[in-house]
Amino acid sequence: MAILFLLLSGFGAVSCSKTQSYSELLREEEKAVNWFLASKKVCIDIPADSISFETGEDAPFYKLDENGYVYMQVINKGEINPSTHRPANPVESGDVVYFRYLQKSIQDLYNGADTEWMGNANDLTTPASFVYKNTYLNSSTRYGTGIQMPLKFLGYGSEVNLVLKSYYGFSENQTYCIPFIMNIRYFKPEY
Repeated sequence: MAILFLLLSGFGAVSCSKTQSYSELLREEEKAVNWFLASKKVCIDIPADSISFETGEDAPFYKLDENGYVYMQVINKGEINPSTHRPANPVESGDVVYFRYLQKSIQDLYNGADTEWMGNANDLTTPASFVYKNTYLNSSTRYGTGIQMPLKFLGYGSEVNLVLKSYYGFSENQTYCIPFIMNIRYFKPEY
């Protein structure tokens, strides 16, 4: 019996040594994101008025949360109300938001893989939506809460690039600690 236990323990040790622990995966994710952001302009603080974001492909990535899980580059602010300089079409809690996205794994880029953009941006038959600030609906949480963060500052019609760590990312990527660079456009439902 003792021999059988030793053999099984040995097989367990061999199989464990081939996989990474969750903490090792998190460290790899951190390295990949740091590598990606090292070649970008990064702003640690949101503009004081929370609306004076630089825009475009050369705009900085703004840190959206205190832990550095989400960074946002504003490509297009959407329609802005000229009198308030705020979004003309703000998103309110409980609103349905449709979005189109493309994403690439930052981990793959870090490891030298030339991956294709994936997502629903070019496929009008695959809509994606969430209910803003609702963390109870599976339809809202399956995409992670990170993609909702830009809507605190921007409204419908806006477009952003997000560096999204797995903690706030799509639910299927959280276990594997896969960070993504995402391009997201937000749309108001038409009834």
